Amino acid sequence: MKLLDRARLGLAVAITKIVTAMIQKLRLGAGSVLPGEISRRLHPRLLPLLCSQVREGMILIVGTNGKTTTSLLLRSILEGNGAKVTHNATGANLINGLITALLADTNLLGRLNTDYAILEVDENIFPLLLKECDPTIILGLNLFRDQLDRYGEVDTISEKWQSAIARLSQSTTVILNGDDPTLCHLGQSLPQTVLFFGLNEPQLYLEEIPHAVDSIYCPVCGASLNYQGVYLSHLGDYHCSSCDFTKVKLDINSQDWGQILVGVYNKYNTLAAALTAQTLDISQSLIQYKIETFRAAFGRAEELNIKGTPVRILLSKNPVGMNETIRTVNEIKAQGQAETVLLVLNDRAPDGTDVSWIWDVDTEKLVAQGGTIVISGDRVYDMALRIQYSQKVLNYPNLNLIIKENLKQAVDTALKATPPQHTLHILPTYSAMLEVRQLLTGRKIQ
Repeated sequence: MKLLDRARLGLAVAITKIVTAMIQKLRLGAGSVLPGEISRRLHPRLLPLLCSQVREGMILIVGTNGKTTTSLLLRSILEGNGAKVTHNATGANLINGLITALLADTNLLGRLNTDYAILEVDENIFPLLLKECDPTIILGLNLFRDQLDRYGEVDTISEKWQSAIARLSQSTTVILNGDDPTLCHLGQSLPQTVLFFGLNEPQLYLEEIPHAVDSIYCPVCGASLNYQGVYLSHLGDYHCSSCDFTKVKLDINSQDWGQILVGVYNKYNTLAAALTAQTLDISQSLIQYKIETFRAAFGRAEELNIKGTPVRILLSKNPVGMNETIRTVNEIKAQGQAETVLLVLNDRAPDGTDVSWIWDVDTEKLVAQGGTIVISGDRVYDMALRIQYSQKVLNYPNLNLIIKENLKQAVDTALKATPPQHTLHILPTYSAMLEVRQLLTGRKIQ
């Protein structure tokens, strides 16, 4: 490295660490984005320089839902095997956030001391990232509609992914969700080694295809796919009757793996992490142990105890995600364990400003279970209208619906409305989840 490059690198690292320390000391946030922005301006080629120093492998985790839970589980497995892991654990998944995470584990000379880098990557900037690094493993979880005001349709994103991955070295291993027709077709079109995870448990089929589906058409010929069964949204067992496209043979048997977190969606996260760990030659016994002892990330089926009341936070930021959290809540309600739900809808930048997606959510299934629903958030009346419409459709007057503009009052009301020995379930969008956690725990996470 030339002397000028070394000087620029040293300056970038030093300023990054100073800025991060100041932000955290002043409690202005986690310092997960701004330091990366500053350092990148000082050294435009900083990202590929850092990526090239990872000793064992760069693992990029991309998809609409499940990135944080999957990456934390995989990190737990690798660290349990003795590896040093760098991870953007704050969830800052744009380029600046990735740089900040990598710089956090460098010394003052810019030398990165890590075996693996696990980076959660925003689906829209993923193709841009691949221009600057050559990953060891790409893990693709799913593709659903999410913040259409920012990203566009699923097919558009898939085409960008395929073009970007195809240009990579064939030494890269790609691991994809075979239950997702879009990703299944993507994997069949790539020159790299591709492995597939998914479910083979018909007892988990939904009774019907939900409204929030994106890819029920054949990605090869455009005909409607025939589904033997659907696990969630458009993920399931399928084939096309008009051409030879069908679900691929999976490289992991889902029936061999348990899970500790609630929800079918978390079974997918478990399988994704397990197959990736197997690819890295981690023993099955260690993987199983880490799965059985894993605890949820903040807001992702996270469980808290607030003055004796159990609280479970289920991040619900798009139609598929919210349908699945409603499904999970209803399964628990069916066991007589939950009667109160708090819905919090925001429309800030992290959430997406278009909240019309709530009309693709099957809220009727939540309303049909009865009990108490408390509603709050920046768009409290949008969500209230959606729930009231579900009441009218079902002709169900026995729902105790409470509307609170003030979030603190909403949280307090929901806690008081939760019967003893029952769990309060909170379904918030992303920024709402951060606010709720701060109110419940007194600690701010950004």
